[in-house]
Amino acid sequence: MHDIEPHFNWRDHYTSAEDERSPFFGRQYSEFQFSQKIYNYYIHPQWDNFGSSTLYLKILFADYDNHFAIIELIGEWNDCLHNDIRFLKREVIDLLIEQDIHKFVLMTENVLNFHSGDDDYYEEWWDDISEEGGWIVLLDSLQHVIEEMQTARLQHYINFGTAFNDIGWRKHKPLAVFKLVEKILNGEVKQLTY
Repeated sequence: MHDIEPHFNWRDHYTSAEDERSPFFGRQYSEFQFSQKIYNYYIHPQWDNFGSSTLYLKILFADYDNHFAIIELIGEWNDCLHNDIRFLKREVIDLLIEQDIHKFVLMTENVLNFHSGDDDYYEEWWDDISEEGGWIVLLDSLQHVIEEMQTARLQHYINFGTAFNDIGWRKHKPLAVFKLVEKILNGEVKQLTY
């Protein structure tokens, strides 16, 4: 896991440590000192800790004019034991909502497991953004993660599943990813082919 770093091709467009409106503004990173772990596995030092012991993230892009943020996650999303959604909501999402972000794209291909707990924070998140036309979308989720989220009935608050997998987001610019997601949500695109 130590060699999986956050997507870096968009750094010319956005860096959360340089964004005064970001929860991670001013954060400094080492390229060589590995100190953060998920269980016994070191992870790349570019990932941001937001309070969870098993889930880390990187804000890849925030567009305050179009009101969206793209966030990449890595690790185990564990609401059952660690209430990770509470940390995510309080330490990251709430701060972005205060900056008028209400559309969230979460890259979840490196979320290896999901363990559900209560859905209160998901419902709160949805309530906080829905009046503004906001939404939450997970891209590239593993099948067993999708199944666990469906079992927890999170589809009432979050968009995820096969329609949002395999869109090839890494080869696009951030605004193009956002527009693709909106087209899927609006039913303008059902099957993406490249």
